[in-house]
Amino acid sequence: MSNYNELAKIIIDNVGGKENIISVIHCVTRLRFQLADESKVNDEVLKNTDGVVTVMRSGGQYQVVIGTHVPDVYKVVCELAGISNENKPPENTKKMTFMEKFFDIVSGIMLPSIALLSASGIIKGLNILLELTGLYSVESSIYVLFNSIGDAIFYFFPIILGYNTAKKVRMNPYLGMVIGAVLCHPAINGVDMNFWGYKMNITYTSSMLPVILIVLLAAPLEKFLIEKLPKSIKSFTAPMLVLMIAIPIGYILVGPLANAIGGILGNGINALFLLSPVLAGIIIGAFWQVFVLFGVHIVLMMPSIMNIMAGEPDMFMAIVKIVSFAQIAVVLAILFKTKDKKLREISIPAFISGIFGVTEPAIYGVTLPRLKMFIISCIGGGVAGGIVGLLNVKVYTMGGMGIFALPGNIDPAANNFNNLINTLIAIVVSSAVAFLLAFILFKDDKIEEEIEEEILTDMTPTEILSSPLKGIIVPLSTLSDDAFAQEVMGKGIAIDPSEGKLYSPCDGTIMTVFPTKHAIGIISDQGSEILIHIGVDTVRLEGKYFDTKIQSGQKVKKGELLAIFDSDAIRQAGYSLETPIIITNTKDYSDIVSNGEQTAEVGDAILTLMI
Repeated sequence: MSNYNELAKIIIDNVGGKENIISVIHCVTRLRFQLADESKVNDEVLKNTDGVVTVMRSGGQYQVVIGTHVPDVYKVVCELAGISNENKPPENTKKMTFMEKFFDIVSGIMLPSIALLSASGIIKGLNILLELTGLYSVESSIYVLFNSIGDAIFYFFPIILGYNTAKKVRMNPYLGMVIGAVLCHPAINGVDMNFWGYKMNITYTSSMLPVILIVLLAAPLEKFLIEKLPKSIKSFTAPMLVLMIAIPIGYILVGPLANAIGGILGNGINALFLLSPVLAGIIIGAFWQVFVLFGVHIVLMMPSIMNIMAGEPDMFMAIVKIVSFAQIAVVLAILFKTKDKKLREISIPAFISGIFGVTEPAIYGVTLPRLKMFIISCIGGGVAGGIVGLLNVKVYTMGGMGIFALPGNIDPAANNFNNLINTLIAIVVSSAVAFLLAFILFKDDKIEEEIEEEILTDMTPTEILSSPLKGIIVPLSTLSDDAFAQEVMGKGIAIDPSEGKLYSPCDGTIMTVFPTKHAIGIISDQGSEILIHIGVDTVRLEGKYFDTKIQSGQKVKKGELLAIFDSDAIRQAGYSLETPIIITNTKDYSDIVSNGEQTAEVGDAILTLMI
């Protein structure tokens, strides 16, 4: 989908409208909404929307899983809804529990920076790799330059977190940046300081918690000053007083406390590994994908990110970075074993995206609907974690996901690839275990076609739909739009029309007429929900060449004219007119069967819906 206006509009409408949205952020694959009233959400419409993988409620957020193109959808959602995350919440903002609020704040602070952290970590890892292979030395200018590129975000991370935290708590984000910049100033880092006899030597560069807590301290102070100071001077006196009050308190008291808390968190995880690195690895690896399902994994990664930024190698991150390989090993086994063409079509892109660490398509589309396969992927993750603990595998720099995580496992001090080799051993063994278990235990949900045909002959159809178009019948799997080809929204067929007239396939009620007139939804009198989408990607025409003859809520009869479209002009504009006819409530039927013909006249029986 190259134009996300339609998808964004559907999402906004079905999360309760823009007035129900307090804020929205995105991570690698999800839109994460904070809503005023979650009861206004229409889960089923969103789950069945072309372009939405699934929806979830977790950590006080309403999460719409989109895929790796979520940043593009996010931009359009913000534009159409006029959303600014700096807006004040409406009066009907729901009261969140302490844990929900905690998860919401931490996610809002960390998620905008994860991609940049990963990119910088990959650069550092590749730089080390090229140095170890002898391409250049650590003394060379090119090594120093690229090391600086990779190091910059980690060194100055308090500035970025200052901005993110201030934006999240609706404080002036540039004031948050300045607080972070002060904490990075070389004159006060790693030097002896004496405040009225209180001696301290602290470093805040490459830290996380201090700037977050100081900004949280500064936010209510800024709000108080803005309300109380005269309008003529508050624009500069408010930030001046915030800096003069919050930073000394933060630097002397809050910062050391935050560093101590960070140390406790890191030591707690380290203690778990010291107790039994193998057992700890098995537990973390086995349950990691469950944490991903509930969208709380970012919070659990914070201590590890803090360790890596402090220059301490981390085993927790080494585990969670490779669990995705067990997931895609299960998908690969299903690909080898299944005879279900549709499952194969879903599994192939899920496997490819999983190689790069994005496992939501694999989890939601392939393994989770087959719970046994998801459990096997968790077993594989447990094996991976156990081997990481056994071989003492560590992560030395933040990397990306999937194969892009591997450069971060190169030990820059060891001058060898032993840690990376041990990482690969963990990946290969755990993937092999997951693959073999899945290959042995997987069985297609559908029975053999010959037996299925015999049963179908004994089944009574509940409804027969007639062709709304004259033209050539084509299977959905051949369409260029993956969402239709993979039957994400439901089963059906497609017709390449030979004339520009669309008729009703049944007696029913018009459910939806899209504003761009290229798609119509119908509920038949017998209960089937039908989506007719004229052409592929024709939403981009914005209604040009289409003329609808009906409106939402109108009753129609089978064979009644619904729309006219200029087929020649649409094709000349470069669009395919292959028109999917989808049964969006497919799950209500035991099967949906095509008549098997290659062409259709208006009124011909084309789909049989079975109980």
